[in-house]
Amino acid sequence: MRRQSGVALITVLLVVAIVTVVCAGLIARQQVSIRNSANQLLQRQAWHYALGGEALGEALLLRDLKAKGADPQNPVDHPLEDWAKPLPVFPVDNGEIAVRIEDLAGRFNLNSLVQDGRPDRQAVERFKRLLERLQIDQPYAERLVDWLDADQEPTGEHGAEDNQYLLAQPPFRSAGREMRDASELRLLQGMTEAYYRLLTPYVVALPAKTPLNVNTASALVLSCLSDRLDPGSAQALVNGRGREGYRDVRAFLDQQALAGSGVRANGLAVGSRFFRVTSEVRLAERRLLLTSVLFRDAKQVRVLHRDQSPPALLPPAPATSKETL
Repeated sequence: MRRQSGVALITVLLVVAIVTVVCAGLIARQQVSIRNSANQLLQRQAWHYALGGEALGEALLLRDLKAKGADPQNPVDHPLEDWAKPLPVFPVDNGEIAVRIEDLAGRFNLNSLVQDGRPDRQAVERFKRLLERLQIDQPYAERLVDWLDADQEPTGEHGAEDNQYLLAQPPFRSAGREMRDASELRLLQGMTEAYYRLLTPYVVALPAKTPLNVNTASALVLSCLSDRLDPGSAQALVNGRGREGYRDVRAFLDQQALAGSGVRANGLAVGSRFFRVTSEVRLAERRLLLTSVLFRDAKQVRVLHRDQSPPALLPPAPATSKETL
């Protein structure tokens, strides 16, 4: 009888152990499921907050277009306008949002090197000066022309067409069209990460005939307009904007710093139609970055494309925060 009781006890203990293991597994799976649901909810919430930052950028740019005294057909955009001023960090439940608006026409347009299917000599010379100002001693101007044009004839001694790129591992071809994003520079033959990072703050990929906005361009970019300018003398052009910016290109060209420089109005403007809104959302221990390229015409602001890999705006997260959306 005692023997049978011992067997029964062992059986009961075995059943209890099995039930405990099964329950523990179910609880663990339930916790993982709850965690995944919470992550998805936070991600969707952060995404909509980021879209709210984008909507704020659209509203500010549209309000600037409709401001009293503004000419929607010929806007004047400068760094002291409301859209260009630093915005405060907006608090939200369990997080915060940072938003920044940038005029993309204040950068050198990489696509300007080839216009109407042919190299634009003026733009090529300006890009060469930019490389020189940044102390980049590589023939990227010629290679960029070959990347953009549709033919297979190398430009100059250091050009590169399909026959060079097909030797790469893996092989690929030159674009033969306008760049969609400045990050395509990484594909140019001989482009290094260090040189790419040097160029990134000063270049953009916009439609080829988009003019440079002299009201928002940096002194370094303005110095590329002529061999007779350097970043030091170009700073005088930045200072000459005053609080209202240059009202027209002629006012810019009349600056003393440009006397005898040979700079012409071609390819220059005092306003822009292309802007970038960067929204960074920090929610709990997660972060989401959204960059939106906007096009503003005389009537409305439209989103051209979005990207989720821009630079951060908010301060670094605490050391305990390891998760990124």
